[in-house]
Amino acid sequence: MTRFKNANFDERRSAAEAAKKVKLEKFRALSAQINEGAAERLTARQAIIAARDVRAAEREAARLATEARAAEDQAVREMALKAEQAERDARVVEQAVREVASAAERKAARDARYAARKARK
Repeated sequence: MTRFKNANFDERRSAAEAAKKVKLEKFRALSAQINEGAAERLTARQAIIAARDVRAAEREAARLATEARAAEDQAVREMALKAEQAERDARVVEQAVREVASAAERKAARDARYAARKARK
């Protein structure tokens, strides 16, 4: 049978403290590595979030520019349609004026013929 070392109480206590210190140092080293990794991951995550925000802002700016261009194009089309309508209205009024003038000339010619016929009788 193996026999235990007969160590006194102080030796056993100092051995236990040394073992605790070794475990504590290992834990601190491991937690330091974990913290460094966490800090690196946090930094990388923040960079990704910042890049995502920049891309979102760019998309929003592009969307607003597209909407502005579309609104401008719509305004140009509406103005062109209004100008065409005004031109058509002007032609209709001009045609109406010519028809009224032509009718007045025809009436004046007819009246002149009637008057000439009556004058002959």
